[in-house]
Amino acid sequence: MPTCVVIIPSRYASSRFPGKPLAPIAGKPMIQHVYERARQARLVDAVIVATDDQRILAAVEACGGQAVLTSPTHPTGTDRIAEVAAQLTCDIVVNVQGDEPGIAPQAIDALVQPLCDDPSIPMSTLARPLRDVAELLTPNVNKVVVDRTGYALYFSRAPIPYDRQAWPQAPQILAATGITPTIPPACQVHMGLYAYRRDFLLQLAQLPQTPLEQVEQLEQLRVLEHGYRIRVIQTTYESVGVDTPEDVARAERLLAHVAR
Repeated sequence: MPTCVVIIPSRYASSRFPGKPLAPIAGKPMIQHVYERARQARLVDAVIVATDDQRILAAVEACGGQAVLTSPTHPTGTDRIAEVAAQLTCDIVVNVQGDEPGIAPQAIDALVQPLCDDPSIPMSTLARPLRDVAELLTPNVNKVVVDRTGYALYFSRAPIPYDRQAWPQAPQILAATGITPTIPPACQVHMGLYAYRRDFLLQLAQLPQTPLEQVEQLEQLRVLEHGYRIRVIQTTYESVGVDTPEDVARAERLLAHVAR
């Protein structure tokens, strides 16, 4: 089996929730929940938190975890985990977001398995079905459409694809007029977890940012714009990202449900 390391990028600074990796959730710092749940994935050999802040490093080490300090100037999480991956000898690197305390270990395994089975896959990510029209329309929910072999065609914050027959007007306009747009069957919610071949990750971090990546503010578009492929794995996994202090209560409810 290929060796696999989860790297959790974790910054202290946040415009909406400064210090959120240390926010207490069900009696533990959020970053501890993420670390402990990633350790439960059966295909993972090690978990490392990559942070720019001594306080986060201390919190991880206090719970028996492993953390390393990285440069504070990285523009993306990909660049942060690549700094750590450059010092490793593993085959596969998994990027698990540090603000998802309810991350399912099974979701990580589902993400990694295709790279274990097929050495031609450079990178994978997860997607789940849209729940409702609100998810379709909000730019805070990233969407993805895939080809017939399960590889990503495009990622967007906008509703994709455009249903010309069902939407004579833009879906936002339909919603404003009280008309409910239909959900395109090809559209899915993109989950922000990634698995990479280590060598591909290091190569990706050296590529320049691309126009679509910059306009959508979605770094995975850099992969597609440079001509590489991303395998999209279907899942029913539900995430609860903590972006604001108000999200803490939602995360606690999810953790309570998982514990039952």
